[in-house]
This record gives sequence, structure tokens and C-alpha cells, in this order.
Amino acid sequence: MNLIPLCLFLFVAAPALAETPATGVIEDRITVPHHTDTMARAIFVPATGGTQTMLGENPVFYGVPVAEGATPIAGPFPTILLSHGWGGNYKRMGWLISGLVARGAVVIAVNHPNSTTGEQSSPHALDHWTRAQDLSAALDQALADPTAGPLIDTGRIYALGFSYGGWTALSLGGLRGSRDGLDRFCADPESPISHCADILAAGIRIADIDETSWNGSYKDPRVTKVAAIDPALTWGLTAADVTDLTPSVLLIGLGSGPDRLLATDTSPTGSGFEALVPGAEVAVLTPASHFTALGLCTPEGAAILAEEGDDPVCADPVGSDRAAVTAQILTAIADHFGLD
Repeated sequence: MNLIPLCLFLFVAAPALAETPATGVIEDRITVPHHTDTMARAIFVPATGGTQTMLGENPVFYGVPVAEGATPIAGPFPTILLSHGWGGNYKRMGWLISGLVARGAVVIAVNHPNSTTGEQSSPHALDHWTRAQDLSAALDQALADPTAGPLIDTGRIYALGFSYGGWTALSLGGLRGSRDGLDRFCADPESPISHCADILAAGIRIADIDETSWNGSYKDPRVTKVAAIDPALTWGLTAADVTDLTPSVLLIGLGSGPDRLLATDTSPTGSGFEALVPGAEVAVLTPASHFTALGLCTPEGAAILAEEGDDPVCADPVGSDRAAVTAQILTAIADHFGLD
């Protein structure tokens, strides 16, 4: 583990958060046993001081301010393991990270090898179990670190994810996969589920994936609550797959009718996953679309993506206010996790 960036943090004794703290950040790369290369990790903490920089700022997206070399406020704090979507990265969720830190949480995030930006065409992109292992390993190393460890409240560790990352969060909470269940929906080349096309484009045949790995349990017993925003891969599951899932689950759906992405629709008209977890809290936000969760786009963002032939991540349904929807997402998650 690279400890140097962590040493930039110095402890100060401080009372409960009296005002909105800065989002202190350390970014490093860690070695984990299930990957051959190192993995990018970031820890975001309530802090003071430091040098401000913009996280995730580029011509398409606005960034959010974070502080490098900041002094963390004395913990411990509830800690959230954050998982990005297929082809995404944690910087795309910066708006959510900063909002959670402002409410008194530590956020641990990684860029998942084989399914992060630029790697989503990897033949191992659908090895979903490694994503849960990524975050469990990142938590292990943070807890063992003399600087980061005391900031983490081990009795309040939660998992959160968007899209493919929503599945990762549910997996950490105890959900098991059903390889053959999903394969039934993706075997047909005319499947209406867009993620099936993504899987085929990556050259992956679900039926060829090791069933033991796919259907295994990757529950992290330290995770007591889960929130999933438009979670992927919930098709073809049965009651047997949710028997070990933590009862404290929040499912956030984005959009309705034609604006709802079928691949991540957990409702009765989608995968039906909600019926398997009747105790879950369900929030459907409209008008919105799947990509509304990626934060605020610049005025030029949509045109840049169109020119590059990329997904229309800056296009929202008529009448949608992305700033308002992302604020609703943040509030729902903060309430579910019991944050200030």
C-alpha cells in the first residue's frame, strides 16, 4: 500500500461538525490480491484547510472542489464504499461524494479494473465479483492505516453504487448472482436490454463465465446498509438469491415510461427485483433518465459527446432539472444512511 499520500493528513481534535467541512481527498494506488496491476483508490474525508482543486472537471462535466493536503476533522465517521458504473470512474460521482462528505461521511472509492473508463471492453468486464472484492480490499487497507483507520466508524459502514456499481453495492450487502438467469435475457440478440448489447460488444458470452464465481457470495459483513441507484444485472434473480441480503436497502430509480432504462428498471415492468426485496425503500425520481446521476454537464457537453459518438449522458427528458434530481438523490441516500 502506498502510505505517502495518507501522511499528508494530520489529525486535529474537533467537535461535531459545526459547519460544512471541506472535502479532503487523498488519491493513491493500492495492490490487491485479485488483480495483477495496482488499483486507483481515493478516500474523501471531512477536513479543513488544504489546497483546493477541482475533481472531475473536464469539457463535458463541471467539477467539484476538493482539498488536497487537508487536515481531517477527528472521527470516526460513517463510511461509504462507493462503486461507479460500467465504463465510469469515481470522479464522475464527485457531486455525490462531496455532498456525502458535507453531511459528515467518509467515502472510499475505487476505479474498478476491467470495467473503469477505457477498460470496459475487457474480457473480464463482467467479472462482477471482483468489484465487490475491490471495495472490501480498499476498506481493509484503509482500516489498517494509522491515519485513515481512526476516521472510520466500523459500526456504520455502508455500500453505495450507480448502475453496474449498484449491483456491486447490493453484492457487498449479500445479494448473489444468477448467471443462467441473466443469460436467458441476453442470449437473444434482439434483447431489449441495452446492457446485453454492451456485453456482446465486449465479446463476452455470459454462459461461458464461471458459474461458481458468478453465483457466489461476496457479502462483506461489515456493510449494514446498501443504496443502489439504477442498479444493473438484476434480471433473472429469484428469492434464493436475496436470502442473505441486508434488510436495509434503498433502491433509487431514475425516470419512468420511455425515460426509464429497461436494463436498470427494478420495477414490476422491468426486472421485478423490487418484489424480491419487499422491505426495501424504493424511490423513483422523475422526470429523469439513467445518466442524470452523472452530475451537471457544461453547456458544451452534449455537443462534444455527440461529435465523439458517445452516449447521450447530458441529454435529460423534457422538464427535467438535473441539479434538482441529483439533490433528491443525495437527500434520499443521506436519509437512508442516517447522515446529518
